Amino acid sequence: MLWCLALVAMPGAARAQSIPAVTRLTLAADAAANSPAAAPSDAARPRMAEPTAVPRMPPAREAVAEPPPPPPEAGEFERLVREANGGKPVPRLGPRLREGAAGLHDTPARVPAQYVVQVGDELSVSAWGSVDAQWLLRVDRAGRVTLPRVGPVAVAGSTVADLPNLLKTRLERVYKGFELAAAVTDVTPLRIHITGFVDRPGDYVVPGLATISTALTLAQGPSAGGSQRRIRLIRDGATVTVFDFYALLREGNRRDDRLLQPGDVLHIEPAGPQVAVLGSVNRPAIFEFLPGETVGQALALAGGFSPVAERRQLRIERLRERSNLGAVALQWPRDQAQPLSDGDIVRVPSQVGTSTPSQLRNKRVVVEGEVRQPGEYLLPPGATLADAVAAAGGATPSAFLFGTALRRDSVRATQETNYDRALRELETSLARSAANRATSATDDRGGDADASIRQLLARLRANKPEGRVVLDITPASTALPAVELEDGDQLSLPAANQSVGVFGSVTYSGSFLHSPGSRLGQYIQRAGGPTGGADYGAAFVVRANGSVLSAGQAGYFSRSRQFEEQPALPGDTVFVPEELYRLAWVQGAKDWTQILYQLGVGLAALRTIR
Repeated sequence: MLWCLALVAMPGAARAQSIPAVTRLTLAADAAANSPAAAPSDAARPRMAEPTAVPRMPPAREAVAEPPPPPPEAGEFERLVREANGGKPVPRLGPRLREGAAGLHDTPARVPAQYVVQVGDELSVSAWGSVDAQWLLRVDRAGRVTLPRVGPVAVAGSTVADLPNLLKTRLERVYKGFELAAAVTDVTPLRIHITGFVDRPGDYVVPGLATISTALTLAQGPSAGGSQRRIRLIRDGATVTVFDFYALLREGNRRDDRLLQPGDVLHIEPAGPQVAVLGSVNRPAIFEFLPGETVGQALALAGGFSPVAERRQLRIERLRERSNLGAVALQWPRDQAQPLSDGDIVRVPSQVGTSTPSQLRNKRVVVEGEVRQPGEYLLPPGATLADAVAAAGGATPSAFLFGTALRRDSVRATQETNYDRALRELETSLARSAANRATSATDDRGGDADASIRQLLARLRANKPEGRVVLDITPASTALPAVELEDGDQLSLPAANQSVGVFGSVTYSGSFLHSPGSRLGQYIQRAGGPTGGADYGAAFVVRANGSVLSAGQAGYFSRSRQFEEQPALPGDTVFVPEELYRLAWVQGAKDWTQILYQLGVGLAALRTIR
């Protein structure tokens, strides 16, 4: 009580400094009331206004509560385009809206200035100066908010940008000398209607700051026959705008993506004429086009050419001319203004997929081993082995040119085919021999022979051809032969090899230092000579350049018909196989040289076949 009396005795300014902000609102209003503009009674002094309780609208339909529908069935034009694309489906631009829906709370953090205030919105009004106050006001069903000492003010239908002037004008009837700010702090959901070519037409409750694109996402987009480019926003019976979804997808342009208001109608019109853009573009798809649009605009919708597009061979297939003219060539950019027709298929070929002659293409090769700069190199058409070595900085002094290995993909593919065929023939012969022995038990060693052949086949199957090309070169050569490269070639220059290896059915397998003028027989004797189970007549030697000389094919030798008398070369590998049971079919199929090296199995295979 004493505190109240002290307040009465204090001057007005002192009292205003000692009272909390909410209480000072009343005292500042008293000073304004003494002005000639207005003199309201004490009963009308302003107080903090309570928010008007406005119930939220129950949701008409929440798209998030229902699972997305299955993809729409392909139309006739989509099936035609899929056939033209080699059976691969081509999507329509825009159907990704069907993959999900936005929730009611997925709204921007800031209410834009063009937002129109609706029933149920919450407003924050701040005043300072002669009036020091802040109100939180809810727009009632009549579209009004109630200000202290001013009364109701109609705000529904006004934009956020107009709110400060509207409220300040009304407050100036009571107060003088103040500033005011107003903002929308909470928005209420809207009820709209979606109709036309949509799978689920009807009423929708969308977020208060929803735009046309937001509503389309909630409705999961136009149906299969609906337009992506002609979506009309109807308000109070009149068309406000026609929304083109492609403008948003292509340019990020949201000029026509208007904020929605209660009672708005979105009408999705039927799809217009369509064109397909296939091939080497950034986004192959089926596009809906507007009257007057051109081939250049269709390619722009497809994201333009890919980096490997062949623009000189651009083609267009007119639906009405497919049976007589077929595809028509277009010159780019001269023909980019060609108008589109419904059902057109524009095809952009790829430079990668074109069948350019091998002689006209660059060659990507790998050079490794005894070169100064090993690595991968891109060489011009017509480049040779010597060009590849030169690109790698040349051979080092320790390079052994006679042992140069050239591995080629095309050769490996051929070798694999022939190798598999040879193994199948061996298996067929084995099965035929087993059937013959089943009817005639004249030899009790047949089982051992079968077991040996099976072991041989298993070991042969464990090895794969390596695609090596035998080069026509001698140990004394100082340059590689003039062999043209192919794309994907691998060229390996080994270090100088001064040894001769002897493996197989010998007493001591191993490698021995090469001596100039020595013979193959000398190295076989150094290995202890052939064992009792060796098939010495089938021995052969593999040269460092990949060529093969066989003891069973004397015609290959020029100096002597005796295998042991052949000169030994650096890097030679001599192999003496074990004796197999001498059935007729075994002798016909037992060409070790053909199976192992003329079909491209490497030196490592020798050490596994004993």
